[in-house]
Amino acid sequence: MSRQNSVATNESQNQFIMSTYKSEFLKVLSERGFIHQMSDETGLDKLLNKETVSAYIGFDATAPSLHAGSLVQIMLLYWFQQTGHRPIVLMGGGTTMVGDPSGKDESRQLITTEKIAENKDGIKQVFSQFLEFGDSGKQAVMADNADWLLDLNYVEFLRDYGRHLSVNQMLGRDSVKLRLEREQHLSFLEFNYMVLQAYDFVELNRRHDCRMQMGGSDQWGNIVSGVDLGRRCGTDELFAVTTPLLTTSSGAKMGKTASGAIWLSKEMLPVYDYWQYWRNSEDADVARFMKLFTTLPLDEITRCEKLQGAEMNEAKKLLATEATAMVHGREAAELAAETARKTFEEGAVADTLPTISVDRSDIANGIGVLTLMVQAGLATSNGEARRHIKGGAVRINDEAVSDERLVVTADMLAQSEVLKLSLGKKKHVLVKSG
Repeated sequence: MSRQNSVATNESQNQFIMSTYKSEFLKVLSERGFIHQMSDETGLDKLLNKETVSAYIGFDATAPSLHAGSLVQIMLLYWFQQTGHRPIVLMGGGTTMVGDPSGKDESRQLITTEKIAENKDGIKQVFSQFLEFGDSGKQAVMADNADWLLDLNYVEFLRDYGRHLSVNQMLGRDSVKLRLEREQHLSFLEFNYMVLQAYDFVELNRRHDCRMQMGGSDQWGNIVSGVDLGRRCGTDELFAVTTPLLTTSSGAKMGKTASGAIWLSKEMLPVYDYWQYWRNSEDADVARFMKLFTTLPLDEITRCEKLQGAEMNEAKKLLATEATAMVHGREAAELAAETARKTFEEGAVADTLPTISVDRSDIANGIGVLTLMVQAGLATSNGEARRHIKGGAVRINDEAVSDERLVVTADMLAQSEVLKLSLGKKKHVLVKSG
């Protein structure tokens, strides 16, 4: 295989880690474990070392916020700007209307244009903590593929670009091949997703001189389709970089928990809960997560990697605070850390814990503990809440709850009219009468 066409796989990924790069960006990526696949490694390294380069990652607007599963891609854009280049955040106002089949066993639920616009507004807010936006130099650009996709003339598009796109190659892409091999339905709408993503790359090259697309490894086929389309359309050489798809050491998917997604919006997930997500990391994941999701120096991370026992718990607190600071700011992260310290080390009820308000009349008349757990977000259903109680995981004001029929009444609230509802040792919600 030629150097230009070399691609990292799980077996050969170490070639990137061991490589000596001249460009600062690829040095950072290789040292911190971001690289899974790359097109023309040598050519990209030379380009990044000699000039300011523009690169993009696309984000479809399928939810009101991004979650922790998107953090690797966001951190790619962060490091790209920090090492002197211009990141492009591409909002998928157009592609969200189609739906990406990558990694899906069935068609994505289509959403309205109004909901897409609402979701885009929420997603845009995430990037304000990571990137500096503007109109010059390495300042980031926020683009939206609805600006060009929604006005395409279908017949003209087929004539101008359809002849450059190989159906043979498209059928070989994992996102398509896996669905066909399993005899699962793949609509013509979804089949066109990679066509639109390839065209996005070419359009961004024309509008913003974009030379590189980055994404998760499940996007490799879509990204190299854009590289190939650009070559056939006469652009300068385009490049592709993908990251590994991450799971925790126990095999869980990043950004998801039993109780739901780890959202990057404080309106959808309290900052304290976000901090706790990282505090609860498995020992084997701490150093890896520090490299990917914080800006801690590598020598500090190496020191933390060697810790054990109680000292590892301190490393987890550091991970939680630094990862939270990246998303929610330093002040909010420190407040979450202090809340945890008061709750667990002093046994106090910190008023900065996640809080829900229950109507006074409900408290006066009595509210079932199962219902209260669901309202507090500590269970998704009465059945799940019941299982937690049977497992001995539920406490009210630090007293174990053993009766699933328990009714919470006003006399159980403290003088400040607040009650602490706990699930396990690390999930606490204050219930206030309002």
